[in-house]
Amino acid sequence: MRILLAEDDPIISDGLGRSLRQTGYAVDCARNGQDADTALLTHTYDLVILDLGLGRMSGLEVLRRLRARGSNTPVLILTALDGTSDRVRGLDLGADDYMAKPFELAELEARVRALTRRSSGTTPVVNCGALSFDQTGRSAQLAGVPLDLSAREIGLLEVLIARAGRLVSKDQLVDQLCGWGEEVSHNAIEVYVHRLRKKLEPGGVRIATVRGLGYCLEKPAEERKP
Repeated sequence: MRILLAEDDPIISDGLGRSLRQTGYAVDCARNGQDADTALLTHTYDLVILDLGLGRMSGLEVLRRLRARGSNTPVLILTALDGTSDRVRGLDLGADDYMAKPFELAELEARVRALTRRSSGTTPVVNCGALSFDQTGRSAQLAGVPLDLSAREIGLLEVLIARAGRLVSKDQLVDQLCGWGEEVSHNAIEVYVHRLRKKLEPGGVRIATVRGLGYCLEKPAEERKP
């Protein structure tokens, strides 16, 4: 999952970005509205966390432009402007949720999980054979036993299980796992896949390599469509 965090306060931006990355999200940070608008024009995101009080272009204008382009990307407004009129304007322009500063990090992360889960149209728990992935808690179990996964492995599994039975290229994985300024090579992706594969294989869950193209989390035979 890739998130755009548009926040002009460096302390909030750095702290929130670091927290989200530690749970496996790829996070791009924009410090003003113009940069946020440009990012939304040139990249695809699973969620936007948008401060209303941005410089060079207001958060409301960024949101208005995003919706005018026909984008349904979920938007969580995050702002110190907590008056009813500001909240109503944001929601009327197409925001999906609203939080006022100061906020509890745990609550914000829960809302992020809810919005990304809702936009994907999937149930909270996704299954693939003996493997189950809880999108709410961002955790996985294999045959009922919790898996000890790193943040990168959680992000990788989230992408693969959402596309179970379909090919995912290395470039797609890099795009979903990495934010701006993060250098992750195809070789590093191979390492992450290797580590995750070793943890899944005892339960009969297989990540197939399609040489030169990418990877596929294979569905069990009984789950495949004829």
